[in-house]
Amino acid sequence: MNLGDQNAHNKLWLNGNIVNEEEAGVSPFDHGLLTGDGVFETLISFDGVKPFAFTRHFERLIKSAQAFGLKVPSFELLRDACESVLGLYNVAPARIRITITAGRAPLGSEKGSASENVIVASSEAPEHPLYSKVITVPFARNERGALVGLKTTSYGENVVALALAYSEGAREAIFGNVSGNLCEGSGSNIFIVSGGELITPSLSSGYLPGVTRALVLEICERIGISVSQIDFPLSELTNADSAFLTSTLRQVQPIDIINGVPLNEVESNVYLKIKNEFLRLVQNEIDP
Repeated sequence: MNLGDQNAHNKLWLNGNIVNEEEAGVSPFDHGLLTGDGVFETLISFDGVKPFAFTRHFERLIKSAQAFGLKVPSFELLRDACESVLGLYNVAPARIRITITAGRAPLGSEKGSASENVIVASSEAPEHPLYSKVITVPFARNERGALVGLKTTSYGENVVALALAYSEGAREAIFGNVSGNLCEGSGSNIFIVSGGELITPSLSSGYLPGVTRALVLEICERIGISVSQIDFPLSELTNADSAFLTSTLRQVQPIDIINGVPLNEVESNVYLKIKNEFLRLVQNEIDP
């Protein structure tokens, strides 16, 4: 892996220009900083040149931004911005983050009239272990909350939950919702096999619909694997036969231990079929 010009790692795209990190001026009164009035997307580039599944991420960014009344640059401009920052790094695989904040505003919750700040930054993608140990956390997702299904910069719950998971030697925190059903990870969606049935939470559970989750569901439909999108009690999670996480950076990652309980099977036949098809998709399509 070529790390490229180390000075490039201090550069990013801000409001249409490539700037050094030290020159990236964002007001301390930015509403995204003050209140979490912002949205973002995390993408991956497997070749270090182009972002994977850009259209799907862009469409989700639009949906999240509309809920906040935020303007999003054009598809072409943001895609070019992603490719520009990737060109600074010459790293593969690379993580790309698009962030849009509401700009300068009063100190309270009310919005201001300033233009949005749009930031595109990149770095080397983190390495994840082959398997993931997870814990369930005592914090519930509110499936009826105002931010359900949106990818926002209001990530405090995830920060706290993931820190708890790390403190217990786990790699991901799994949330239930206020109804007591399985919901999602701090930065991932979850699939389980229970009683021979592949299950993932229903949309009504309150999870953020992941891009990789959607691709996995399409793969399952294409190769004839039935998936039940239903409510599943969080309390029954450790009784699952097997389970795996999906996310942009994890891709499709099996779970080996939940709350200290080893699962019966880590790499199930269902998981292996899905994983192989996902890898084939990544190799053959840049924007599926």
